[in-house]
Amino acid sequence: MSVTLPSPLIVDNDDNAVDLLRQYYGGTYLDTGCYTGAYFDSWAPQNRAADSNRFTADDLVAITFLSVNVKPSAARELLVTRAARFAELLDAIGPDRDLADEADGLTPDAPILLLEDELRGVTDVGRTIATKLMARKRPRLVPIYDVVVGRVLNTVMVHRDPIREALRADGGALHSRLLRIRAAAALPDDISALRVLDVISWMHGKSN
Repeated sequence: MSVTLPSPLIVDNDDNAVDLLRQYYGGTYLDTGCYTGAYFDSWAPQNRAADSNRFTADDLVAITFLSVNVKPSAARELLVTRAARFAELLDAIGPDRDLADEADGLTPDAPILLLEDELRGVTDVGRTIATKLMARKRPRLVPIYDVVVGRVLNTVMVHRDPIREALRADGGALHSRLLRIRAAAALPDDISALRVLDVISWMHGKSN
């Protein structure tokens, strides 16, 4: 299954893609006109770096900016009763790195898949919440899934590996283009190429 890119990433000119990013993040980064989802990337950066191998209350706040939340019972599982298992799997995934640099597809025993399965075993945590939590911990490695992005990219059935393949195709041309678009929109480097793809796809999908 291959990714279907939105039209702003098919045309030769980057202007439309840059405009979508600026609408989302604000004309000046995080100005009053930005979408609330823009704060997902920047919420509690100091704690995000220090706690890369465990889910925290700040992560639960961050995903609310993306219009999802977990119930108190789920928060208890994430932060207390199953916290050690989640920390073990995050540690097994290893440090954050670009998905475009991952040469191989996932095997059934890959820690990323095991973590997603474990998260989806938490009360009322589905695919969307799970990937948003994972993207908080590994923003360059884990693409966020939601119904709009899945529809736009044609990744409803399988999300991560088709995106990985698209990023790696033609010597990493799409990955490089996403970074170029990020720079043109004057966004900071800590917004990953995956997040640029996610935002452009979501903004395009919401308007079509």
